[in-house]
Amino acid sequence: MRKRWTRALTAGLVLTMLAGCAGNNGGDAGTHAGGGKTEGGEAAGATKFSISMRTLNVSYVEKNADINKDKYVLELEKKTNTDLDIRLIPHNEYQDKMVQMFATNDIPDVVQGTGGISGPELAGAVENGVFLPLNDLLQEHGQDLLKFIPEEAWKRMTDSKTGNIYGIPEILSNPSRRATWIRTDLLEKVGKEIPTTVEETMDVLRAFKEAGVEQPYAGRQNFKYADTFFGAYDVLGYLNQFKVFPDGKVKPTFFDEENMKQAIGIYKTMHEEGLISKEFATIESADFKSIVTSGKAGMWSMNANELPIWGTQLTENVPDAKVALIPSPVGPDGKGGYAHYNPVTRSFFINAKAKDKAEDIVKFFNWMVSEDAELFFSFGIEGEDYQVTDGKPVFEVPTDAAGADKMRYLNYWLWLVQDTTYNKRVSELSDSGKELISAFDNMLSKEGRRGIEFDPRLEAMVKYPELNPKSDELPPLILEHVLRMVYSREPIEDYGKVLEEYLSKGGNEIIEEATKRFNEKENAFE
Repeated sequence: MRKRWTRALTAGLVLTMLAGCAGNNGGDAGTHAGGGKTEGGEAAGATKFSISMRTLNVSYVEKNADINKDKYVLELEKKTNTDLDIRLIPHNEYQDKMVQMFATNDIPDVVQGTGGISGPELAGAVENGVFLPLNDLLQEHGQDLLKFIPEEAWKRMTDSKTGNIYGIPEILSNPSRRATWIRTDLLEKVGKEIPTTVEETMDVLRAFKEAGVEQPYAGRQNFKYADTFFGAYDVLGYLNQFKVFPDGKVKPTFFDEENMKQAIGIYKTMHEEGLISKEFATIESADFKSIVTSGKAGMWSMNANELPIWGTQLTENVPDAKVALIPSPVGPDGKGGYAHYNPVTRSFFINAKAKDKAEDIVKFFNWMVSEDAELFFSFGIEGEDYQVTDGKPVFEVPTDAAGADKMRYLNYWLWLVQDTTYNKRVSELSDSGKELISAFDNMLSKEGRRGIEFDPRLEAMVKYPELNPKSDELPPLILEHVLRMVYSREPIEDYGKVLEEYLSKGGNEIIEEATKRFNEKENAFE
């Protein structure tokens, strides 16, 4: 799990990888992270830079009147001798706002991405020379980053044609990040055991319905964080969910026609029996969270590391509620779980026009993996949020919703480069945190669906937007038909015709390109 200074990747291996790469010399800006402020409060030689950041549906951020005046941002500036201009991008408008940003050329000094160098939100910025190559800068000023970040993550930030590294990644050491959650107090109420199969899960959901639970299974728009049963049947079909079929061709997993029909059938039954909201197809992220934390749901899917926060918010609204992470229901192959994440969760790119301060920006990110940064982002401000006694930090984990939300902001949103699997320092201090560690180490590490991913994505998918999936959503053409089938507007038996439509509208090109790239090992990740 989170091993801060001992990694399978050594600095020597990374430097070997970097040695043959063309890069940009960062120059000498003359300041560095770790400086301070003068007695008058002005930063002494502080490096000023702007940075765009997605709000990520973090309430502390979205409700903050001015994030740049937040005391933790000010403390971060003090610790790193910087002057930040954080530009927030609304979570649900992220991709549109990013495209708009590049179209208008209103690009900050640092841009936050959602993964590797070829994500659609970057609008081809890497290829168009918008960002600065970081090879030399990392060698000179990012030694701790090179030690901390594994080779697999660096590969996602590297242009395979030039060898140039264009971004600094935040990493995820455990790819199985999402989990199945359940209200164990409701399980006790209906006299059921923790379900393990699809059939047992349906029985539990029906019992919840009979007991008056408003939403036995919490659904969400486009099956986002509501794909438990697509995972059970191994038909998630997302950007990283290609596999080799018996005919030797590499196709999206939703080409498994029989299993896809069964999965759709489960959701159709849930819709007909009221085990999922009749309006689930229109429920967005904020409403989804409200449904869960207000006590209206019996089972749902969410990132496991949200357990301490969502659990706190739920019990604040429903004091007797108890929630647990459980093994995801298994399907016909005896497996289940959600799509594995790639090793990069967020990434940060430096605008080529900010070359004169790039050295200090790299130093700012290098500080993120220091011991000082770990203490700050884990506990907050020394003397205010935590104390140091006998050389050890003493911290009380918040039990109220506001405190938990602040911790999510510090542990997750403001800490830009870390292993986001879980925060070990904080998690070890509470029962829910210890449950979280156990879930990751003993359960989630053994489940989930790993497929083939192409990064950069297949050119044919970009060519045909209807067939282009998101990281956790089916392609629009497939999704539309699946929803119609769940809502009984199309027969599930016609799913084969949907695949024929997919092939006729460009799918054959996608499969041909995927098969070729996989066989030639051209930026195909398994």
